[in-house]
Amino acid sequence: MTVPNRLSDAFSYAAALHAEQRRKISGEPYLTHLMAVAAIVLEHGGDEDEAVAALLHDAVEDQGGKPTLEQIRRRFGNRVAEIVDGCSDADETPKPPWRGRKEAHLARLRGASASIRLVSAADKLHNARCLLREYRRRGDEVWDHFHGGRDGTLWYYRAVVDALKHTGASPLLEELDRAVAEIERISS
Repeated sequence: MTVPNRLSDAFSYAAALHAEQRRKISGEPYLTHLMAVAAIVLEHGGDEDEAVAALLHDAVEDQGGKPTLEQIRRRFGNRVAEIVDGCSDADETPKPPWRGRKEAHLARLRGASASIRLVSAADKLHNARCLLREYRRRGDEVWDHFHGGRDGTLWYYRAVVDALKHTGASPLLEELDRAVAEIERISS
């Protein structure tokens, strides 16, 4: 299902959904993250559906749960909705407890489609790069912004790398692994 201007439509939709949302440490508009994840997906061979899903990957867990997922399905198709759903660790408010939610997401990630793994890896790579930047600026204070704190956050990033590597290596996973190793190194 190729519709002209799907990427610009997804960009506009994401911008509207996340208009009031900011990055947790830097305070940058959240849209910067979504654009970066879409760029990483495209840089690593992603197709249009994967790029659209990258722009929308946080919509379900941050902006409306299952009703938002159904809007995405109607507007962008089943494949995009399946990728977004696979990248979401919660579709309810309030979200379930952090650790259990992350463990369940990791279990699903191990058996996820290549498209879900691509968007997830791109998401985590951008997050890891931002975490490194902010750690260098602020030091240990960054951990106060994470539900898992330092230890939980480090555990989760390493577990994501391991779950994604379960299906094989790629240049994107190697880059993510290096970023996570750098976070582990400088924060130890």
